[in-house]
Amino acid sequence: QVQLVESGGGLVQAGGSLRLSCAASGRTFSNYNMGWFRQAPGKEREFVSAIRWAGATYYADSVKGRFTVTRDNAKNTVYLQMNSLKPEDTAVYYCAAVARRYAPLHEYDYWGQGTQVTVSS
Repeated sequence: QVQLVESGGGLVQAGGSLRLSCAASGRTFSNYNMGWFRQAPGKEREFVSAIRWAGATYYADSVKGRFTVTRDNAKNTVYLQMNSLKPEDTAVYYCAAVARRYAPLHEYDYWGQGTQVTVSS
């Protein structure tokens, strides 16, 4: 069982930045594929970004060039640096993990509790 704990959400003005963190349990974090998703009120959950076990990164078109995903395997932590934030980035952000190296990009087995990000205009 993998436990994920997100932190770093908050209220920020448009154009500002936030860095989300997701700490994962488990001894084989380096083998996990990690993802970030978000869900705005009244909308379905959507993919934001992912970083694979080998380091490849992926982004939704809506955040490309503004968000950066990184991981620190020594700390069992994945980060999402969010710059140039827009009001439409407002959502609950979820961290996700899958312990299978070759799982499809949008397939995850474990989810965090979420952290709220609110961007004011």
